[in-house]
Amino acid sequence: MAKNILICDDAAFMRMMIKDILTKNGYGIAGEAENGQIAVDKYNETKPDLVLMDITMPEMDGIQALKKIREADSNAVVVMCSAMGQQAMVIEAIQSGAKDFIVKPFQADRVLEAVKKVIG
Repeated sequence: MAKNILICDDAAFMRMMIKDILTKNGYGIAGEAENGQIAVDKYNETKPDLVLMDITMPEMDGIQALKKIREADSNAVVVMCSAMGQQAMVIEAIQSGAKDFIVKPFQADRVLEAVKKVIG
């Protein structure tokens, strides 16, 4: 059975790119979220195998959403996505339970490598 992934990014273009990479490689899409609050709600609804979470989003950023998801489900698997120059945020994300991070702009093979590493 295909692994389901929740894609969280405030940019529709980024969500579309990630979705394209994942579906072409046999992964299912549990849903999409354009901010951290929606990400938390969708996580609780769909219980995906993996969450790809942008750090910088409106309403609730990715790190707050990561913390809320991990509070609700300590087994949640989250990979953060961030732009260059957000090293402090990446460190906080890893300390908060993120399994890996991908730096934007990313290559398809880097996305797939991170996904395979954490969920196979």
